[in-house]
Amino acid sequence: MKKLLGIRKAIVESDAEKYELCTRILQKARGIPIEKTAIQLLKGKPDTLEMEKDTLRLVAYPGELLKPCPGTHGYLCCGYQVLSIGTNCPLDCAYCVLQAYFNQPYLRVFVNIEERIEEIGLHIDSHPQKIFRIGTGEFTDSLALDPIVEWSRILIPFIQNHRNAVLEFKTKTTRVERLLSIQPRDRIIVSWSLNSPYIASAEERGAPSIQKRLEAARRCQAEGFALGFHFDPLIEHRGWKDSYRRTIELLDKTISPRRIAWVSLGCLRFMPLLKPIIRKRHPGSRVLRGEFILGMDGKMRYFKPVRIEMYQFMMEHLTQWHSDCGLYLCMESDDVWEMSMRWSPGDSEGLSRYLDQRARKVFDLPGHEILS
Repeated sequence: MKKLLGIRKAIVESDAEKYELCTRILQKARGIPIEKTAIQLLKGKPDTLEMEKDTLRLVAYPGELLKPCPGTHGYLCCGYQVLSIGTNCPLDCAYCVLQAYFNQPYLRVFVNIEERIEEIGLHIDSHPQKIFRIGTGEFTDSLALDPIVEWSRILIPFIQNHRNAVLEFKTKTTRVERLLSIQPRDRIIVSWSLNSPYIASAEERGAPSIQKRLEAARRCQAEGFALGFHFDPLIEHRGWKDSYRRTIELLDKTISPRRIAWVSLGCLRFMPLLKPIIRKRHPGSRVLRGEFILGMDGKMRYFKPVRIEMYQFMMEHLTQWHSDCGLYLCMESDDVWEMSMRWSPGDSEGLSRYLDQRARKVFDLPGHEILS
């Protein structure tokens, strides 16, 4: 493991030391400086824009571990459940919303998840008629730190005990070795965030190429994992059609459309606060060069005709790859769904039902045929 995945320092908060996961991580961190400190309670934004992505901060998380995706007012939300395992990511994408979302730097890892995981199990089991689509990639990359923290070793066995839950690992990395060493694989989706080759190279600092991501996805598919893909954010740039077409061609050459859970599309959107952060941390970035308007949710978005054109283009080419790949829009309005996708789930509940059906079909749950 080259230089412990680039980690140069570990900070241990005082209430984290007693947890077994903390001990295991520190055993792997031998040879790097370890600092013990009091619990961090920052208010407001840090004085520096440095994210300190080479520093692990081991924390006992006191809040709710499982929460519904916060969604945004006026746009359809998919009903995803976010499992908090940590915050921030060792990759450094120019457009990443986490640069402005949290008031703490460092790669924060919640080391008390093993001791608290059955809180989630009890909640899942108390709603047996509900499908829980759970993901860990909302506030961190699901696999970027897995060789150190072994989230997959903790979470995959847990999900096997709860038949009405599926778990999605979302990543831009190729760190799938530990994942591939774990059995069984039922109700586990491994998803990759994809973009155009140009954006991947110019704006996703530290992330593998699209080709390497898809090769990792092919390994997981060959080993029996269901897959997902997320084209989010779609970013307008010179030659974007040709560039995104190249990614879909690579997808077609590398991945079988069998047992694809879903493919999401979402255009670039960001809080206004993120703009000066991008300009300071990524002065060469071109992601802000489009024309934006303030959306209903207070986020900057491309003008509606631009979004519709991008969605129509992606839908046309992705459905040529597979006519039933579970395509959906992330955080878009009903009228944009209708104009770009030629159908709409109508509201957030409708979108949630649609994706629940995808999960049932992919995993051959009772009453549904398996996807071909």
